Amino acid sequence: MTATTTEADPTAVYPLYLDALADADEYGAVEVAVGLLEGGVPAERVLLDLVAPAQAEVGERWARNEWSVAQEHAATHISERVVAAVAGYANPRPTRGRIVVACMDGEWHALPARLVAEVLRLRGWQVVFLGASVPAAHLVSYLHRYDADAVALACALPVRLPHAHRMIEACRRSDVPVVVGGRGFGPDGRWARALGVPWAPDAPAAADLVADERALRAGPPARLDHLADDEYASLVKRRGELIDSALADLRARVPAVSGYTPAQLDSTISDLGYIVDFLAAALYVDDGTLFTEFTDWLVAILASRGVPPAAVALTLDHYGQRLHDFPRAAGFLATARGALDPAAPPQR
Repeated sequence: MTATTTEADPTAVYPLYLDALADADEYGAVEVAVGLLEGGVPAERVLLDLVAPAQAEVGERWARNEWSVAQEHAATHISERVVAAVAGYANPRPTRGRIVVACMDGEWHALPARLVAEVLRLRGWQVVFLGASVPAAHLVSYLHRYDADAVALACALPVRLPHAHRMIEACRRSDVPVVVGGRGFGPDGRWARALGVPWAPDAPAAADLVADERALRAGPPARLDHLADDEYASLVKRRGELIDSALADLRARVPAVSGYTPAQLDSTISDLGYIVDFLAAALYVDDGTLFTEFTDWLVAILASRGVPPAAVALTLDHYGQRLHDFPRAAGFLATARGALDPAAPPQR
């Protein structure tokens, strides 16, 4: 049902919009958004006060195991169609320079970046949205061919921080300033500061930053001297070996693992790999809280799927033993293990 003028408030029609996403009702979702626009709500508010919080709720429902991956994908597709409808309705004409918006290489969560792109467009910028997972070399090639006033890079997962740093430096070598955003840089942008790049907590803040070239170029230098210890690079090289040994250890300690279906086994191997990858990201920015926050999240996700925290604890113990000669990594693993169950001694 199209929202009437008396319903021209994103918070009032938010339940209708969520219901449309839950029912995979693309037309209903578009009608809710267009109804707000017809009721006089600015397009930017529709994007930020309706679409953005609804998409966050979609992610939470997946995390709570209330929605399947298929339902999450369907809802995301519908929200992308809604964003397109809002953009088409507003149809602003550019009055400012060109901004390139892209997701990090390996980053497939493109909707938050699309929302930033549309807010920039609504504020008069000529926006080129390159979408998900843009390789650094391709981005640089594009910047060499087309002038840009700035690049806005999005990252939803901190595991992509090493890739992010390479992309940031590649843009800077092309003399194009960069602003970054997304949960991947931490809730307060702490890991953006470690990489020496300006961070925006939301789309309006990103729009303010790209309008201020001095602020874009005045960021502090990266704080990455710790990489000289080679722990990050060595861990990345040992990734496959660590996953294989952790899986063998689980099979030996948890007999049920040997009876896993192919799908369960694939999921377990993926989780073992995520633990290594997030540990590597924590080493890259030298912040153990990155890894602890990830393991807390992983335990909650697995618990919703019936997997006990002890399974994660076993893997942390195993990795800690294998990486005893990596002081920073071993410390991060021990802290995360203690956060899971401070009273429990490491498993031997």
